[in-house]
Amino acid sequence: MSVSGSHKRHSRNSFVSVRYIPTDEEEELHRQTEAQNLRVSLHQIKNIETILNLVENFNRHLHLTLMVDRFHSSYQEYYLALSQALRDILAKNWIRTQQFYQMTGSKRVYYLSLEFYIGRYMRNTLINLDINEQMIQAAEALNIKLNDIEELEDDAALGNGGLGRLAACFLDSMATLGIPSYGYGLRYQFGIFKQQIVDGWQVEVPDDWLRQPMPWEIRRVQNEIRIHFYGKVIWNEFINNFQWTDYETVIAQAYDYPVPGYKNNIVNTMRLFSARADCDFNFKSFNEGEYIHAVMERNKAERITCVLYPNDNIAEGRELRLKQEYFLIAASLHDILRRFKSEKRWQTSSNKEIKNNTLQLPEAKSNQKSVSSIFVDFKCMHDMIAIQLNDTHPSLAIPEMMRLLLDNEHLSWDDAWYITVNCFAYTNHTLMPEAIERWPVQMIE
Repeated sequence: MSVSGSHKRHSRNSFVSVRYIPTDEEEELHRQTEAQNLRVSLHQIKNIETILNLVENFNRHLHLTLMVDRFHSSYQEYYLALSQALRDILAKNWIRTQQFYQMTGSKRVYYLSLEFYIGRYMRNTLINLDINEQMIQAAEALNIKLNDIEELEDDAALGNGGLGRLAACFLDSMATLGIPSYGYGLRYQFGIFKQQIVDGWQVEVPDDWLRQPMPWEIRRVQNEIRIHFYGKVIWNEFINNFQWTDYETVIAQAYDYPVPGYKNNIVNTMRLFSARADCDFNFKSFNEGEYIHAVMERNKAERITCVLYPNDNIAEGRELRLKQEYFLIAASLHDILRRFKSEKRWQTSSNKEIKNNTLQLPEAKSNQKSVSSIFVDFKCMHDMIAIQLNDTHPSLAIPEMMRLLLDNEHLSWDDAWYITVNCFAYTNHTLMPEAIERWPVQMIE
């Protein structure tokens, strides 16, 4: 990892970053089309409100999604079909919630945590949607035992104790209070560990909670993010800016989980990132008989989100934990800034509005309609974004935000610092010295 924080900056613009989008007429047409799409996008989705609806939806997923006969199905298949039926109920509210936040320009809370101890989804969803009684009656009509189905769900191995449970409770509370929010964390493959008793002794084994299909998550293929590690920072005179070179790249794959509020039809989002290699398989090495080397990059990348809290008593473990934390905050901040810049109400195309802070671009020459310059105005960013850091683990988000605003958005140091100070909040849950993380400087450089 490398963070460039030098004061050697030139030609910086106050709170303004340049973008390039269509003219005002094209923008107005786009807004009208978008509003129409929001009205009709959910028109054909059927509401699921009655016991009969639940039974029909359960059978539909059992037959059409899992392709099995109900009278020759296992309880595991019942669980998957029932989860899909409940997710259908969440889907409409989930989409409508995000549409509402987008149309009203709501300020969003982004909660960054290395842990989310969310427990089992099915029971929480039934309670928050206020359909527990209907589901019990639907299960009786299907001649299946709801409690037995619920026991088949594995606890999501995303947290260890109080810190993770607190984070999950905050997400639930914000959804129930109607606060627009996102939770950002990591999608650990094995969590921390699972306890077993063998010959009277406790044995720790991997918690392979993803061995079965996870019906509650949505993989967002379009939201893959490239995260850089190692390398060096140089001054590039051609672009008049610092440049990060000779880095290793890891892909952050996003998975979304619904967070339903209690009896209010609001569904917020928890987004978890999983690490994978930029190139999963080296075909040349495989053909040369170097089978281990052929998948080395894949294994090296995936270990970042393999387990929660790797052993930091050894140097390799400390480095892996630091990479874990940087991977989380880099992917999260990239996603937060992408969402902010996509909101057109914070873009300015009028020279009058930014006459004191303007970097002019040459007008595009084309046979089609002229395209005007556009500027992303960051001065109101703290009015739209609040980033809460849960304990010390995501604290690297602060220098990383500075790096993104300085090197990518070309803001001045003072402006970038003002934005960073006003966007971030932090909670520390203990003052014990062993809980305060410290990293060697050479590991950061």
